[in-house]
Amino acid sequence: MSTLAILGGGNLGRALAQGWVGAGRFQASDIHLTRRQRDKLDDLGELGYQTGTDSRAAVRESDVIILAVQPQQLDALLAEITAELDPARHRLVSVVSGVSTGHIRAAVGDAVPLVLAMPNTAVAIGESMTCLSARAGSEEALEEAEELFGLVGRTLVIAEEMMGPATALCACGVAFFLRCVRAASQGGIEIGFHPEEALLLAAQTARGAASLTLQEDAHPEGEIDRVTTPRGCTIVGLNEMEHRGLSSALIKGLIVSARAAEELYED
Repeated sequence: MSTLAILGGGNLGRALAQGWVGAGRFQASDIHLTRRQRDKLDDLGELGYQTGTDSRAAVRESDVIILAVQPQQLDALLAEITAELDPARHRLVSVVSGVSTGHIRAAVGDAVPLVLAMPNTAVAIGESMTCLSARAGSEEALEEAEELFGLVGRTLVIAEEMMGPATALCACGVAFFLRCVRAASQGGIEIGFHPEEALLLAAQTARGAASLTLQEDAHPEGEIDRVTTPRGCTIVGLNEMEHRGLSSALIKGLIVSARAAEELYED
C-alpha cells in the first residue's frame, strides 16, 4: 500500500484524507497532512493522522503527493519540495484550481508523473464527482488516481483544457446545488413546515432527484415529464421558476465561475 502526503490541510485536503480512510484504502497513520498553521490539524492528529508543517519531510516519507494548497501558495510549495521528488518513486496529483500541467512542469520538470484532479468536498462521504487529466507519460499515475478517487465517488477523465469548467460544475457546483436546497427549504417554511422539517424534505428530495438521473440513466427532462401533468401543480411551479430566471441564473453562474477558476493561479 502506498503512503500519501496531502500538502495543504484545508477543507478539501481534510476531506480527501477522511474520505480515503473511510473507504478503507488507508489507515490514518498512512497519511501525512501539512499546513502552515499546524494547530488547525490537531483534531486529525488526535485521530492518528501524521500532521505537521514540514512538506519536504512529508514528501520524503510518502509515495503519492497531493498538492492541495491555495493557487497563490503553489509556487512556494513547489520550490520547497522539488529537490525531494524522485521520479522513480513519486506521483504528483494536483487538486489546485486553475493550474495547468505546464505550470507545475516548469517547476518540477518532466520526469515526475503528474495528474490533475478536480474533486469536491463530498469526497469526505464518498460522493464526489472528480474529473481527472494527465499528459502522455503519466498513464500509470492516471490509472492510480482513477482508483483513488473512485473510492470516494465517481470519476471522469477529461481533456486538460476542460479542468476549469470542471471546477465550476463539480467543485463550485456543490455550493450551487446546496443553495438550491436551502432555497427549497425556505420555500418549505413559507408553505407551513418547521425549518428542520423543511430542510430534511428539501435535501432528501434533491438526493432522490439526482439518484434518478444517475441510477436510472435517465435524462432530467424525462423525469420531469413523469412528474408534470396537465394543469397540475408541478408545471405551474416550474413555469413560474423559469419566468423568474432559474435556469438562466444557474447557467450564468457556472459560466462566470469557470472563467474565474481559470484565472485563480494568475491572480
